Amino acid sequence: MAGMENEFIVRLVAAAVLGSLLGLERSLSGKHAGMRTYALVSLGSCLFVVIGILSSFQLSMFAGLNPVGIASSVVIGIGFIGAGLSALRGEHPELTTASGIWLAAGVGMAAGFGFYTTAVTATILGFVVFWVFAKFEHHMSVRYGIKHEG
Repeated sequence: MAGMENEFIVRLVAAAVLGSLLGLERSLSGKHAGMRTYALVSLGSCLFVVIGILSSFQLSMFAGLNPVGIASSVVIGIGFIGAGLSALRGEHPELTTASGIWLAAGVGMAAGFGFYTTAVTATILGFVVFWVFAKFEHHMSVRYGIKHEG
């Protein structure tokens, strides 16, 4: 299982990097959902898929138990929380916070299924997205004259 988890770490990193590239374009276009939001949503999506795959292997000995069904319920529930958070902020929704909460749900699920390496990797990548990407996004916005409120 450890070798399989290492492959999934590569997938998590790829998702965060590729999502951030999409978000960078949005940031440079002056959109509110930018580099960090896109990276967190991509990373969270990847994490939920990884958890589903890993838990299917882990729990395959129990007939009738569908861990992917559990995961999908959490994803939907947390999505509603994020939507509510965004709606409460009115004109300038806190999309990065909402996507961070969504990622945190994935980290919690990974830990709950016992995939500690995957959970830790996703957490570290989340910190990178929040801190490093924020600085980079700000630098690029200043460089290209994009103004963001808030």
